[in-house]
Amino acid sequence: MKYRKFGKLDFEVSALGFGTMRLPTDGSVASGDRLSNNIVESEAIRMIRYAIDQGVNYIDTAYGYHKGYSEIITGKALKDGYRNKVMLATKSPIWLIKEAEDFDRLLDEQLKKLQTDRIDFYLLHALSKDRWRNVVLKLDIMKRAEAAKQAGKIKYLGFSFHDEGDAFIEIVDGYDKWDFCQIQYNYMDIENQAGTKGLKYAASKGLGVVIMEPLLGGRLANPPKDIQAILDENGAKRSPSYWALQWLWNQPEVSVVLSGMSNMQQVEENIASAGNSGVGLFGPEDLSIIERVQRKYNERAVIPCTACSYCMPCPNNVNIPRNFELYNGSVVYEDVSGSQTTYNNFFNEANRASACVQCRICEEKCPQRIPISEWMPKVHNALK
Repeated sequence: MKYRKFGKLDFEVSALGFGTMRLPTDGSVASGDRLSNNIVESEAIRMIRYAIDQGVNYIDTAYGYHKGYSEIITGKALKDGYRNKVMLATKSPIWLIKEAEDFDRLLDEQLKKLQTDRIDFYLLHALSKDRWRNVVLKLDIMKRAEAAKQAGKIKYLGFSFHDEGDAFIEIVDGYDKWDFCQIQYNYMDIENQAGTKGLKYAASKGLGVVIMEPLLGGRLANPPKDIQAILDENGAKRSPSYWALQWLWNQPEVSVVLSGMSNMQQVEENIASAGNSGVGLFGPEDLSIIERVQRKYNERAVIPCTACSYCMPCPNNVNIPRNFELYNGSVVYEDVSGSQTTYNNFFNEANRASACVQCRICEEKCPQRIPISEWMPKVHNALK
């Protein structure tokens, strides 16, 4: 296992971190007090412990993963001496905090589930501009978090992020005691959310940067045939996952790359990949191949939206760029079901394409001259 600096902290983290959001399940539907989607407990524990035995020292979970059972399984996996071998990360579910006292109640619940008296890396989960301003700042949550640190319940404090780049900068600059942050980042997300700019900004502030979604929810691990053909050109027989992970590890600002592994084969392959990682090992020819892959993916987009947002705000609250992003993603990555899941479960109904009334005001502002009012019904019908 290779190890990397973790921002300004006096701690070296394994290049690969174990994310427990996609633990192995038996595929059946849970009922009563049975595990959500039935995590295969023995296999999950075996995988986590194997990774630790191979040098992984960063284990990441969250209150909501597997509908609350990920923390329980993680706690069981870290018994028998394994807890002392790793730094444990979990996250405060900010969306459940309605008053300041909720922060402490939820933290105590997590400590109990994880069977530990300390969270090494505690994150405010999925911060956005709205949650930062209207929950964290309004309820003075940072004061609660600092008190938890003083009490020894938390060692280091950070946040995970899902929003636009300007919101990321606001949150980083909004608190001068952040230790680390966690961002979605991969070779197709260099300008989305925090992006490369956010990665470099956070690192310049001394924050450790944890990478989530390195494979874009698995999409980059199973590319379309034309993308795979580009990756295969140099004859190295590297897996798509290897390409994506090495691209990340080549960047000095990256502290640790999380992988949500679902079977032992993924664990073994990612550990082997991490053992071959390092800044500067991904050469000019490799970078050129990734650039070609990026261009090919972008060429597959059907709607020529650049997310410039000139069309916004919509008088009927439709989030036009986001709808186009989801639709294009279903085509670009040949993953309709993934976009449908996001559209129906993680996208405010008021902002969906179905709310479009074909007023065409947006079309007058669009630099790409996209017939937005014609596309919106098609987007909704494809993703509903």
